[in-house]
Amino acid sequence: MFLANAISWLRDLIWGAPMIVLLFGTHLFLTFRLRFIQRHTFRAIRMSAKADEGASGDISQFGALATALAATIGTGNIVGVSTAVALGGPGAVFWCWMTGVFGISTKYAESLLSVKYRVRLKDGSMAGGPMYTIERGLGIKWLAVLFAVFAVLATFGAGCTVQSHAITDVIRTSFGIDPAISGAVVTVLTAVVILGGVKQISRVCEKLVPFMALFYIVGAACILFLNRHFLLPALYTIVTSAFSLQSVAGGFLGSAMMIACKYGVARGLFSNESGLGTAPIAAASAQTKNPVRQAMVSMTGTFWDTVVVCAVTGIVIVSSQLRLPELYANAADDALTQIAFAQLPYVGSYVLAIALSIFAFTTILGWSYYGERCVTYLFGAKRVTPYRILFLAVLFYGAVADLGVIWTFSDLMNGLMAFPNLVSVLLLSGVIVKETRHYLWEKRLDENAPPVPEVDE
Repeated sequence: MFLANAISWLRDLIWGAPMIVLLFGTHLFLTFRLRFIQRHTFRAIRMSAKADEGASGDISQFGALATALAATIGTGNIVGVSTAVALGGPGAVFWCWMTGVFGISTKYAESLLSVKYRVRLKDGSMAGGPMYTIERGLGIKWLAVLFAVFAVLATFGAGCTVQSHAITDVIRTSFGIDPAISGAVVTVLTAVVILGGVKQISRVCEKLVPFMALFYIVGAACILFLNRHFLLPALYTIVTSAFSLQSVAGGFLGSAMMIACKYGVARGLFSNESGLGTAPIAAASAQTKNPVRQAMVSMTGTFWDTVVVCAVTGIVIVSSQLRLPELYANAADDALTQIAFAQLPYVGSYVLAIALSIFAFTTILGWSYYGERCVTYLFGAKRVTPYRILFLAVLFYGAVADLGVIWTFSDLMNGLMAFPNLVSVLLLSGVIVKETRHYLWEKRLDENAPPVPEVDE
């Protein structure tokens, strides 16, 4: 009980107003310093579909993006948005969306640094991420080690037990299958994929990510069609609620706007992971000519995750609330998306169950790779196999156990990861601007960067 309370207190401290201000402030700072890099988003989307032939790296640019998206698009897009609307009102959707718009710049910046400071290991594979950025860019080894330790611990929480529990729970609810059986299947499928290394993970993610996103969007589109007469009122409600100054009894500073901002920003940041330092680990493996090219591709991940998927989920929920308000009376905070999808006769609940299961499974794959790279940084490649075995054991445990404090622990580790990463991004912002000026602003995007150095593990 004491341990649970201590972890909860630390989580609330880490994810309080200062962290939200730091994260969103970094988004704004980089947006203006990089001349609103978001304006290149659609150009970057076109680049993501093309391979950089002959470039250094382990997987394609799209493979790196798919791996990062696999870990990013998950329960936060479904459950996270639901709780944001339940706790912050319709206006939370707007602020969630804004974190995606401005978070694109941070995802660009951290991915650029990851590729610039990546290294080649003895086996020929690429390794990078905030731990290498902090060590090689800032020369602060102890801070790099802290990031890697927090990241490894986070993989067992947010990237493992939480996701396997979400899969088995939704399968039990929708199909009546025992969690032990579905948990065993998930564990075996995960083992088959992750034991093949980053190339196998990338190949699976390249196929699953577009399918899962399209599958979910099509289901959401069907609901939006049912709610078509409430779409404009829903958008109006979202925007006006986001800026409402109406007093709310017991609310955060007593303002509906502040409540919406608090929960919308917090859930948006949790969903797109911009600033946490996870996606850059995948970006470092990409076959790319220079850091700016992959940074541009990587930043589209935040666009797809929050600007598109989270926004669609939010509009589905709010339009459904306007159309059938009686269904949402006394609804649980995390059940709003489920109620909305239940509007689709016979198949709605199954569509959401399948989508959530695939989202969670690909999140497991992406986070397992993040953990492997951090273990390699801390202990060398020889410790990757023991890590994989432990990861699979914890994965099955999460499927059948009551998670309890693990949810809180996961949030805490995510917050602790963010701080070292944001420090490196802000202190190296001059390097980010210099690289962007050279390759993007001075039109040298096709130029090759210097060779990647080889290091001892």
